[in-house]
Amino acid sequence: MHASKNKNTEKAEPFYRLSVPKQKTSSEIINEARNVLRTLRTRRPFTPTEDQRKLFGSGSSRTPQNRPPSVFSLHASSFDLAESRPVSGVRLSPLDHKPILVTFAKDEDSSICLPKPPASAAEVRKVSSVRARLFRRTSQGNFLSAEMVPPDQNEEKLDSEEPAMMNNLCRSNNNCLAEQRSYTPFNDESRKLICNEVISRSEREDFLKEKAGKFLFQVREGSVNTDGRFADEEQQFPCDQMKKPGTSSSWPRSTGWKRRVTGLEDETRINESEQEEIFWHIKILPILHELEKEDNIENLCLACIKLYQALHEGNMLGKRFKRRSVLLKTLYKLVDIDSDPLCLKVAKIILAMKVDEKNLLSVCKLAFKICRNEKNDYIIQNDRLLDCLLEVLRTEDLQKNNEALLYCMGAIKFMSGNAVLLNEMVIKGAVEMLLQLMKRINNIKENDTYFSNLGHLVVQLTATLRNLADLPPARRQLICGGAVSELCVALEQRMNDKDVCTYIVRIFSKLSSYDDFCAALADCSRCYILFLALLNKHQKQQDLVIRIIFILGNLTEENNQAREQFFKEKGSVNTLISLFQTYHELDLNAQKWYHEREGEEKTHPKHPSETEDVLIKLIRVLANLSIHPSVGAALAAAHRVVELLVTVLEYKSVDDCEELVINAATTINNLSYYKVKSSAVQDRKLHIAEMLLKLLMSNNMDGVVEAVRVFGNLSQYHEICDFIIQKKIYKFVIALLDAKKQDVCFSACGVLLNLTVDENKRALLMEEGGIGKLVDCLRDFGPSDWDLACLICKTLWNYSENITSAASCFGEDTDLVVVLLTSLLDEELALDYSLDRDLRDYHKLYWEREFKPVAEKLLDRIQRHHSFLPTVTITPF
Repeated sequence: MHASKNKNTEKAEPFYRLSVPKQKTSSEIINEARNVLRTLRTRRPFTPTEDQRKLFGSGSSRTPQNRPPSVFSLHASSFDLAESRPVSGVRLSPLDHKPILVTFAKDEDSSICLPKPPASAAEVRKVSSVRARLFRRTSQGNFLSAEMVPPDQNEEKLDSEEPAMMNNLCRSNNNCLAEQRSYTPFNDESRKLICNEVISRSEREDFLKEKAGKFLFQVREGSVNTDGRFADEEQQFPCDQMKKPGTSSSWPRSTGWKRRVTGLEDETRINESEQEEIFWHIKILPILHELEKEDNIENLCLACIKLYQALHEGNMLGKRFKRRSVLLKTLYKLVDIDSDPLCLKVAKIILAMKVDEKNLLSVCKLAFKICRNEKNDYIIQNDRLLDCLLEVLRTEDLQKNNEALLYCMGAIKFMSGNAVLLNEMVIKGAVEMLLQLMKRINNIKENDTYFSNLGHLVVQLTATLRNLADLPPARRQLICGGAVSELCVALEQRMNDKDVCTYIVRIFSKLSSYDDFCAALADCSRCYILFLALLNKHQKQQDLVIRIIFILGNLTEENNQAREQFFKEKGSVNTLISLFQTYHELDLNAQKWYHEREGEEKTHPKHPSETEDVLIKLIRVLANLSIHPSVGAALAAAHRVVELLVTVLEYKSVDDCEELVINAATTINNLSYYKVKSSAVQDRKLHIAEMLLKLLMSNNMDGVVEAVRVFGNLSQYHEICDFIIQKKIYKFVIALLDAKKQDVCFSACGVLLNLTVDENKRALLMEEGGIGKLVDCLRDFGPSDWDLACLICKTLWNYSENITSAASCFGEDTDLVVVLLTSLLDEELALDYSLDRDLRDYHKLYWEREFKPVAEKLLDRIQRHHSFLPTVTITPF
């Protein structure tokens, strides 16, 4: 420090930054380092949208041989008819003889009589040939060639899968006598098995007429079921409103040809079976007829809508519907028609029937195929397929049906690419459901045989969560649902799966841009270890590295605890240095390539290259870390860190990549703030000054200002002050006072303040009109920025240390300086009481503690050396 050389009794000390080294608290350092230590912000890495919807994107690390296909053929044969039986069905062995028809006596409760069997096999064949139909070839596809039992019959055709059973019960004296089923082999070429209940349409109507009368009235009134869901509704019913299998009515099949029913419970079952039988014939069969014979796509779609509504109305959705196999066979054949709108409606019904295993996989593939076409988004919005798919994720076994869940989740991922469907997902609670699925997957250990295959599912799941992260309501649900911890667990378990890691990192990259999620992530201490492990493992995976670095930059931007915690993780700085070195070399090679081609084409990308973008975000982390007192001091002494930063200034011009160069200068500025032993900045200060001169001479104003900021700290050293004078840098600095920007003036004042410590350099301030410019800045910014006003007063104080005459010292600006200081020291004039209380208290604190003591001393010195005081006219600020 320079002692005062004033021969008067006044012994003043010069004001300049860090004049007396002393131990300060971190809060004091941060508060006093305004515009000296600065955090950096940068753009979030850009993720291009895939041109086509695929199960795995074009950048996937999975080879085609090691991943399920996105494109496949799907036909009716892809479904398994054997799985279509109701869960309560009992397989019966075929009889070798024709059953004898048992006649029943009528009682007052029942007037149903069984129809007579056909007289001969020929008659049966005649009726069957009329009713059985093949699905026709349509203009858009083919049905499979398969014969279906006529829906006019009371039962489906018997085959090896499930013998038909007769459910028409006749009661006498409250006792059920017998129940018969028969199928009759015929010695013809077709060998068809036909139920002995084949009847004509008129016979069927007679059969149902009496028993169905009351039931039909109940159906129309919507009062058959106690849950009130029998009303005729025109809208389509979402799958989440369907009755669960455990709660739907069941009708046990007969285990023999005779059954005796006693008690109210068994009688209720009979009534339910009769009602189902009647509902099937009246409501369902006509629609199946229509599906068989119709060859118009639009009419088939309308028939499917009616079928879904009828099944919902009759409580026939789910697994316990006994005629389920006939229904599913019909639906499976429709898959062969090449029509996405039709297949969408078919898939919805099949999913609602709660199919299992192979059929679940096939229908999920069907949904996936539909959703893969972006043009189908509109019809999907109107058909509520999402409800059914979410129900699959919620209820199906994770290990048993992992492939089906994969395609189901893939379909949902495609839906999440549509804004309307994305909002619908949030409304329907998809975020919570997906997090629950993530927890289920995370509970499966790495040594489990299913662990590897479930990685495909995790890719689809995390890709969907990434899309959901764009919506504010979804972000809140992710935070409240513990997404941070679950995603960190998945990240740790699947560290070797680059696809999973990339999607999870993309989620964090997106969400860490928001303060609330960033705080939640910062509180997860495990995340720092995971990020470092990923950086070390995938160091050359640019898309992964750049996002992790971006996340770390967000975490360390405002959170001092996060800065310290990351820095203390083992190998954290070494990892950053290694990355810096790797991408610096890549950038050098790219730079050489551009220079070699300069004669051919002088084009340089306007935006940062991918390599430059990594360096930009990496330097940002270093800048943010340096805000913490102990971390900043340690980094200032890290010679390799400083060397790499200086190297950026050496080989890269601000015209090549503005953000990279300015970020490097800002970080050097932060590190130069710390005066520590073995400071790498101090050791290389002259070389740094030479590199800053190149930046100062550029046409980039931001680069000029950043260079001046660094000189503000480095000018504490005499060698740098001499360099500033030698290279005429002070002229640039004084000129910046005319910029009329507070931050620019603040940086310029910092340099001038340190220059005026040396009395041999003070005269330069007057030569370049610096005094007048400082006074102008005091007038323009003083009342709104007491920190800057204080800095100007300190500069003028140092400058006037050896004052003998105010007029000779300040020239024509003397009177203005007196007027300004007098006004600014008047609390009522200086402080704006129209401001809110907190802001006014903040201004008052800086006015009293920083500005007032210096300004009073300066004004007193000027007045004692000024023979004439003019009349002061005070203009309100």
